Amino acid sequence: MKQRLMWVLWPAFLMAGAAEVLLFAFIDPQDIHVHGAPLAWSREAIYTVSFFVLWGVTTASSALTVFLSASPFEVNRCPLPTDNRPDGCPKQACAPTGESSA
Repeated sequence: MKQRLMWVLWPAFLMAGAAEVLLFAFIDPQDIHVHGAPLAWSREAIYTVSFFVLWGVTTASSALTVFLSASPFEVNRCPLPTDNRPDGCPKQACAPTGESSA
């Protein structure tokens, strides 16, 4: 679980940083207007909030990629050992059959 979390958070962190650099290379934070009025935040506050918003968006993208990359075995496997599965479980092993006579 920790490994998958790092697969999501670390690339998202790097891409959020790159996206922020690109975004604010073209936009001055003091030129941002909300509903026609200038945003009354400091530059640092705008940089910080925008970084976390971008990190959230890129985290969602990375998490979706990790979620969709799961193999059918990982998705369909049962976490319980065969002898501990409840009666009626569709993944319960079939009773061993006798030897076939040949």
